[in-house]
Amino acid sequence: MIRFLPRWVAVLGVMSAIVSITPVAASAEPTGATVTWAVQPADARGPDGRRWIEHTLDPGAVVTEHLAVRNFGDSPVVFALQAADGYLTDKGRFNMLTSGQESVDGGTWIMLPETVTVGAKQTKVVPFTITVPPDATPGDHPAGVAATVTSTGGTVAVQSRVGFRVMLRASGTVTATIGVEDLIVRYERSWNPFTAGDVHLTFTARNNGNVAVTGDGTVRVDEMVGSGGRNASTEVPELMPGDGRQVAARVGGVWGLGRLTTTVEVTPAVVSGDPAGAQMRPTTTTVTVWAVPWPHLVITVLIGTVILGWLTSTRRRRRHLARLLDQARAEGRAEGRTSVITAD
Repeated sequence: MIRFLPRWVAVLGVMSAIVSITPVAASAEPTGATVTWAVQPADARGPDGRRWIEHTLDPGAVVTEHLAVRNFGDSPVVFALQAADGYLTDKGRFNMLTSGQESVDGGTWIMLPETVTVGAKQTKVVPFTITVPPDATPGDHPAGVAATVTSTGGTVAVQSRVGFRVMLRASGTVTATIGVEDLIVRYERSWNPFTAGDVHLTFTARNNGNVAVTGDGTVRVDEMVGSGGRNASTEVPELMPGDGRQVAARVGGVWGLGRLTTTVEVTPAVVSGDPAGAQMRPTTTTVTVWAVPWPHLVITVLIGTVILGWLTSTRRRRRHLARLLDQARAEGRAEGRTSVITAD
């Protein structure tokens, strides 16, 4: 399933704010008035309704694109334009490298003018080119473009950017696979020994393919005691090639009476572009842990102790009763012999 940021978040949201000690070279110098602006994909006539720009291109290909910078303020503003490699933050939001970080991938494919001046309440369309290197590897090379305004105060410069993602894919074999790494399984027993507990697990989902993917995961727990197994599902958020993110899941209804075999299977799904012809490679990982049923063992020992005590007490009572009977029989025989002698 394709998941993207809502339109206004992607277009109007501030992508980053950078605080640096030295001034930024390509900087706008707005007046004290608040600057409000938006950056959108466009054609030569203006914004064209796209949320982002997306292309699948052959190595060596060159394509011309456009972006529109909209100034909602009451004064003209000089915006610095920037293209950089794109990535996902720890919270799964798309961002691009800051001006102080060097791009080495898709961001280097994009050539933009350094600045653009946009009048008050106006929109300016800016053309830019995307050039795919002849040796580009197949798969996704995410990037972003942004318009920047820098506010200065003494020796501190605060750079604010608004932009959108540019999803670039070099043609070739598309591989979608998510590896399961560092699978950790923990059994949590219920406070009630007569109620099943839960299996908690965490793992690192790693995009080992060459395109952005999400994933659907299935978790199965099989027990040594009992029939069948317990299942649960989990989702892997969007991952760029090479990205990894921790995923958690819980499987309920597990008694934990000994060996627990936990199997995680993740099926990838291509986020953008045409998934037809993609090599989809599900991943399966299995881990076995032992859950010692201490409450059940304690209850078993207690029950066994009670039964053993009852049996021991019963045997003692029976032996005591048998001794009493033997004694009574012996006394009866002795009394019988005494009675016979007295009669003679």
